[in-house]
Amino acid sequence: MENLVIIPTYNEKENIQRIIEKVFSLPVRFDILIVDDGSPDGTADIVRELQKKYPGFLHLEERTGKLGLGTAYIHGFKWALKHDYEYVFEMDADFSHNPEDLPRLLEACKPDGVGMAVGSRYCKGGKVKNWPFLRWAMSYFASFYVRLVLWINIKDTTAGFKCYKRAVLEKLDLDDIWFVGYAFQIEMKYSTLKSGFKVVEVPITFIDRVLGESKMDMKIFKEAFLGVLRLRKKKFK
Repeated sequence: MENLVIIPTYNEKENIQRIIEKVFSLPVRFDILIVDDGSPDGTADIVRELQKKYPGFLHLEERTGKLGLGTAYIHGFKWALKHDYEYVFEMDADFSHNPEDLPRLLEACKPDGVGMAVGSRYCKGGKVKNWPFLRWAMSYFASFYVRLVLWINIKDTTAGFKCYKRAVLEKLDLDDIWFVGYAFQIEMKYSTLKSGFKVVEVPITFIDRVLGESKMDMKIFKEAFLGVLRLRKKKFK
């Protein structure tokens, strides 16, 4: 098996069927793994019903309680390795990440030496739509701060739309990933670079969610701000 898109969910009943069907409409085959954190709105029930329509393509892992974005992806990464996928993607359920960009991320990740392709809002050609100026400024300068502290040349350090080569996930110690919120995205990019792989950026247009509620809060930003300082001291094998 080749490509797996991991989509963590918590209360995404408004979006989940549309995002699944959009991914399956693409000309390139992408399997989907939904990692649902016990959504009380019935998100997992919708996925289970869709599994009848897409047997062997659509997978569901259910967890008890809201355990954090980072742990959902780690759960998904381990599942992907166990099931022999070569390229593994992170994507939100709310259409802020356009599924039509998945083939572009895949192609960018294929060259030798590249371990990760990032859907980037802040590289040349990248855009953000429907964000208030204050939120855009916080995100943009957060990425600038991360580059400054960690000395990495990635414009969108907090991006959550990514493609990994299997070799990266095999090399990283997934049980040694520290962060579960916003800082998780930073840590994965930093760890990929420190493990000897290239990270490339692919310009995307990020569109703020229309349906459902954002999971972003100040606690997540605080974790990222302090987490970057901790990452400078992290030891890599």
